[in-house]
Amino acid sequence: MLRALKRLIPKKFRKQKTVIPLVRLQGVIQAGGSQFRPALNIANVEDLLEKAFDMKKAPAVAISINSPGGSPVQSRAIFNRIRDLAAEKEKKVLVFVEDVAASGGYLIALAGDEIIADPTSIVGSIGVISGGFGFPELLKKIGIERRVYTSGENKSVLDPFQPEKQSDIDHLKSLQHDVHQVFIGMVKARRGAKLSDNPDLFSGLFWSGEKGLELGLVDGIGDMMVELKKRYGDKVEIEKIEVSRGFLGRFISSEKSGMGIGAGLASGLVETAEERAWWSRYGL
Repeated sequence: MLRALKRLIPKKFRKQKTVIPLVRLQGVIQAGGSQFRPALNIANVEDLLEKAFDMKKAPAVAISINSPGGSPVQSRAIFNRIRDLAAEKEKKVLVFVEDVAASGGYLIALAGDEIIADPTSIVGSIGVISGGFGFPELLKKIGIERRVYTSGENKSVLDPFQPEKQSDIDHLKSLQHDVHQVFIGMVKARRGAKLSDNPDLFSGLFWSGEKGLELGLVDGIGDMMVELKKRYGDKVEIEKIEVSRGFLGRFISSEKSGMGIGAGLASGLVETAEERAWWSRYGL
């Protein structure tokens, strides 16, 4: 409303400000999600990105990232959409790292023409991880027999209720290698000659923002507002691009919460535990 009223004032009487749209990408990267724990994925952020890049007078789009990683597919989808919009709208992309941009979070950060981190941010973790549990001995102790019937000799690969097989491990390692190579290729393509020759660069290790600058993973150390003022002057203004749900959206969400509150809370607790596991890898 305020911006609409400002347009009624003749241009020569308006205070000229440079407005930079800001999209904040926060959380574990995964498909799906719920009303209790919205996920960071392309479906949830595409509209926000399009709205930011549609601001015609903005010379750049700022993206703030705070993510410990997650789905490589969703990470690449967000990366690709940012780069496609940047090319289409001819806008510079400035990425600002908050607490962490690691693994898939760092992959998304690669979409920036520049990556700026806090000296205490965590960046890197260029690798692939899979995890799970095995319960074959537990089933024996409590007298449960696992029965699996398949058509296809490899349909029960990595079944947690059967003894681990070396062939399954080898297959998973091969898959991880393929995904890791895609990740490495993206880092090299986007960072190029800025990268150091540190042998641990693609080992999955992660570093502080200061060390990340030394390794070529980021372009600078700084604060978002200070950096934007350096580039666009003291009158620069940040406009946060956020989800607008409106009254109807809030009403529907409230109704859904009330109808299945018990199941929702249980699901939310599980999702919270899973998310905490991601963040705790980086001491957060």
